[in-house]
Amino acid sequence: MNEIALCFECQGDPLVGILHRPEQAKRRGVLMVVGGPQYRVGGHRQLTLWARRLAADGYPVLRFDYRGMGDSYGEFRGFEWIDEDINAALTCFVSEIPELEEVVLWGGCDAVSAILFYAYRDPRVRGLVLQNPWARTEAGEAKAVLRHYYLQRFMQPSFWLKVVRLRFNPLDSLRSAWALVKRARRDQEEAETAPADHRNLDVALSPDLPLPDRLLAGFSRFRGPVLLVMSGRDLVAREFDDLVRHHPDWQRQLPLKPVTWRDLAEADHTFSTAAWRNQVVDWALDWLNDW
Repeated sequence: MNEIALCFECQGDPLVGILHRPEQAKRRGVLMVVGGPQYRVGGHRQLTLWARRLAADGYPVLRFDYRGMGDSYGEFRGFEWIDEDINAALTCFVSEIPELEEVVLWGGCDAVSAILFYAYRDPRVRGLVLQNPWARTEAGEAKAVLRHYYLQRFMQPSFWLKVVRLRFNPLDSLRSAWALVKRARRDQEEAETAPADHRNLDVALSPDLPLPDRLLAGFSRFRGPVLLVMSGRDLVAREFDDLVRHHPDWQRQLPLKPVTWRDLAEADHTFSTAAWRNQVVDWALDWLNDW
């Protein structure tokens, strides 16, 4: 395997990427879209290690920084505005590995959002690997914290032991929890008064709509297989779980799609241990080799 630094342009701005080229490349490649800004040995380091495992199995991989991120030039636009960056990276990828016939997009957190906004528009994209999707709303965050933090915390004996020993003031937690309840109710009522029209693509993908509606619009229009990997100890993942369980449109769409769902119960948001990292890439390789 060779690792090659690349520089390519996106609307006049130079972008930097690393191509992992196997000695005998398969006709399916993986383009990794980076999530939000992080220190390079954190979540981004996982992409390097995953890319090397995939390339060792014969899958070409391109990792890249979009505009304003890492070593790439240009203004930072955020995950909602990187369609052109993904397109530029994909075009560079195919030109470097001309034998590629199809590409899988891989990303976590807000990179999942960017991928779902883009994937259905490009016929070169045939599959998606999505980790802990970012579907953040104030109501969704409040519900996730209430359900997966406060409820569990109040059921722990150690919590009440601290209360009995006067080492903790429960009123502070109750006030915080009640504030979250009110926020969740208020934002839910606002969302219900302005439902998205998913039949109209321009409306459904409008930046003025809640992020979950826009994710659903992109997901419902993508026709290829999807690998969804979720961490058990991550409020971002729990918020997406709650969305899928309680949103009727997501419930209708999921059975219609070739989705492989994998849960890693003890993992954190970035799959930060070697065991979690290896499990993710093992699942990904099984999935890639299966279609």
